[in-house]
Amino acid sequence: MIEIADGITIGAGELVFKASRSSGPGGQNVNKVNTRITLLFDVAGCSGLSDVQKQTVLSRLSTRADTKGIIRVVSQKYRTQKANRRAAVEKLARLLDEALRRRPIRKKTRIPRAAAERRLREKKRRSLLKKERAKRNRPDFAD
Repeated sequence: MIEIADGITIGAGELVFKASRSSGPGGQNVNKVNTRITLLFDVAGCSGLSDVQKQTVLSRLSTRADTKGIIRVVSQKYRTQKANRRAAVEKLARLLDEALRRRPIRKKTRIPRAAAERRLREKKRRSLLKKERAKRNRPDFAD
């Protein structure tokens, strides 16, 4: 069982692991050993999440999910399958926890009057400065 958030757990049987060769430097280890782990998690078929939670996860992690609702997490940070497997599970748990976390509703605020006045004063000052430059640098064609 994998603990995601308070009271939400996922069975280890709901995770599918696939091993493949890692990329990058590493010499013979990279060339011979399948250490990269791809974790596949079927959100739609998960028994540990309610329907509302499934919809939330799929909408917030839509860039990681395919059309069937399967989330793919890859780990190739470490030199062993075991370490990459653990890292992929931790990454999935972190992603799901973040997706299921309630975000506070933004309260609209008004711009303070002093800030608005300061902004307008600065605009007026810049405008006058530019007008002065234009007057001073204007070429005279009175020759």
